[in-house]
Amino acid sequence: MFQIKPKHFQRILVGVDDAPDARAAFAYAVDKAKRDGSELGIASVCETGHTNVYQILDKDYVHSTQEDLKKRINEYVQAAIDYGVPAKKITAIVDEGERPAERICNHIIPEYQPDLLIIGSIGKWGNRKSVGSQASYMTRHAGTSVFVIRTVEANKDNK
Repeated sequence: MFQIKPKHFQRILVGVDDAPDARAAFAYAVDKAKRDGSELGIASVCETGHTNVYQILDKDYVHSTQEDLKKRINEYVQAAIDYGVPAKKITAIVDEGERPAERICNHIIPEYQPDLLIIGSIGKWGNRKSVGSQASYMTRHAGTSVFVIRTVEANKDNK
């Protein structure tokens, strides 16, 4: 017989935006950080690529300016503090680039050095067997443990 020893992570990084799956990932990350006494990095990427009409109309599209994003990240930080994660253990990270998954893997992770990345995944409705393209990229390129959170709401929103 073997002994079960749950893995406790020292530095958790969670990628956030306003999509339901990202909010679920944030909730899980905050709870895990509190239970494990871990440091918590809360990261979001301000997309600088060309915005098309579909993105503008999408209520979950990443905030348009870095200033807006900084304000939103501060709301996430406050929510983590309110939940019980000590403020001194929280790092807010706002980055900028065309491809959020690549920015997280190639810039944020090497700088923050988490031992766990928690992300949400929006897969297309009816395709529960695959993850979204951003989550897929990060699971392959993060270089650390990755926990992908999915929600029923996220999949229903993407019919």
